[in-house]
Amino acid sequence: MVDAHPVLQAFLATLFTWGLTALGAATVFLKRDFNQRALDWMLGFAAGVMIAASYWSLLAPAIELSAEQSTPEWFPAAAGFLFGGVVLRFIDRILPHLHIGLPVERAEGLETTWKRTILLVLAITLHNIPEGLAVGVAFGGAAAGLSSATVAGATALALGIGIQNFPEGAAVALPLRREGISPLKCFWYGQLSAIVEPVAAIVGAAAVIIARPILPYALSFAAGAMIFVVVEEVIPESQSNQNADSATSGVLLGFAIMMILDVALG
Repeated sequence: MVDAHPVLQAFLATLFTWGLTALGAATVFLKRDFNQRALDWMLGFAAGVMIAASYWSLLAPAIELSAEQSTPEWFPAAAGFLFGGVVLRFIDRILPHLHIGLPVERAEGLETTWKRTILLVLAITLHNIPEGLAVGVAFGGAAAGLSSATVAGATALALGIGIQNFPEGAAVALPLRREGISPLKCFWYGQLSAIVEPVAAIVGAAAVIIARPILPYALSFAAGAMIFVVVEEVIPESQSNQNADSATSGVLLGFAIMMILDVALG
């Protein structure tokens, strides 16, 4: 995989992250219900991984790369980070989606007649767009031959995102099972939520290969998009069922594991 084209590397890496989402969704075949505290802990874990990845895998390399440009070193990272949040806010406003545990009347985005199951899947899909983009940008950056953006670091990012995709797949499939939907359909919807990751990865990798000067902006854009999702979606969901302590411990462990992966492999 090291010698493959960076777009292919990004695609294969996100096939791996998608596969772990599918594996998480497959837990629906083992049981109909799942301990809510454990589910909230896993969501917190996912948030911790995303926060750590946003800094070590994306923002820190973006700041280092900015030294090569004529702008102040802080500008590309700050501008890209904020723009990533703005774009995700825009998507959040227009994409119909429903957070787990809420009635369909509280769906966000544009009004629609889509079924509750589709709205739940789209809520997790929103998480996966910046994750796929981050992996793609990381592999695209590694292709530029820069010391601060390496294949090992991109691989660590994909591994960390894959690990936290397991609970995300379960977070889609298990609540649907509780609503009486068949296990096969629950699994289908659970894995479907991550299908956007390979697409976003290809776009991210291709963009930075075509235009190397945008790399620090692209890295920080992905970081801003992920932090928006964490603060807007993942952490509130993990803390909405009176399991705040468990969810917070998940955040800490997820952050530590992603930090270790990035430092050890990056």
